[in-house]
Amino acid sequence: MEREVKIITTEDGSHSLFLPELNESYHSFHGAYRESVHVFMLYGLETWYMHNQGVQPIRIFEVGFGTGLNAWLTLVWAEQNKIPVLYHSIEPFPLEENIYSQLNYTKVDETISHFAPYFQGIHDAKWNEGAIMSEYFNMKKDIVTLEEAQLYPSDIVFFDAFAPSKQPELWTKEILAKVIEAINPGGIFVTYSAKGQLKRDLEELGMTVETLPGPPGKKEMTRAVKKKLE
Repeated sequence: MEREVKIITTEDGSHSLFLPELNESYHSFHGAYRESVHVFMLYGLETWYMHNQGVQPIRIFEVGFGTGLNAWLTLVWAEQNKIPVLYHSIEPFPLEENIYSQLNYTKVDETISHFAPYFQGIHDAKWNEGAIMSEYFNMKKDIVTLEEAQLYPSDIVFFDAFAPSKQPELWTKEILAKVIEAINPGGIFVTYSAKGQLKRDLEELGMTVETLPGPPGKKEMTRAVKKKLE
């Protein structure tokens, strides 16, 4: 399946995509790259690892493969830290090569630009099959909706779906329950959204919810932690 998408440039110079069908962009207009680093790397992967350094491999589930930015940044982190990561991502509408091949994420930070070939590799990897992308990064990306997806146990969830106002079906309490059920004890759920209903639902599902500073241009974001077994 293919949707009409347009490449746009956000305030930090990195690309994002605009989806006319939903009148929505894939990332914040204030900076796609900065948003992913802040929400999913800093307050997601790095925070989880700081408290769980003995757990390997790290299992990550991403809702919304999208541009592949989160996956690529995670691969870079895994290679730099020499920590194995198993990455599962779902996406019902994969991008065509004429779109993803133009994205400029690998040029934003010169210190990691040598990892650029992996960005193309992540996109070129076959859908619905597992793939060894690098020494420390294995991934599986599935063409499937969250409602229909088979979820594997995860330590971290990158919940990067479109906004609740655009795709409310992905933010229902029932769907959140499905995702949370697959999170390992001590695992975290992290998202750019800070909607009150989201936080109330997460709390009712037994998660410990934190409201954290958002990325540039956004006041707040949400992280929720699943209680560890006694």
